[in-house]
Amino acid sequence: MSHQTNQAAITALNECATVCNHCFSACLAEKDVTMLAACIKLDRDCADICQVVSSFLSRGSEHGKHLLKECIEICEKCAAECEKHAHHHEHCKQCAEACRKCAEACRANAA
Repeated sequence: MSHQTNQAAITALNECATVCNHCFSACLAEKDVTMLAACIKLDRDCADICQVVSSFLSRGSEHGKHLLKECIEICEKCAAECEKHAHHHEHCKQCAEACRKCAEACRANAA
């Protein structure tokens, strides 16, 4: 499996990791960090899994495809958590959108 075949998913994964890392940092700068604890944890998990899966797909690893399932699950959980805060924090709104887009791209790639 070449990286060209996986390019849409790789692009979405890299974008999601970047946006999740931004959301993580922005959440830490908010006044009520405790309220955002679950969001911060999921941002980190999501960014990490997206980076790993992007690397696996980029190098054509035989393990990339089955890692997509875990990535989809974490992206969806991160999106759901960020959506809880999207009405107060633009970074959470952008993160939820990136996570949903990434989950869709991964789902299409896994098919």
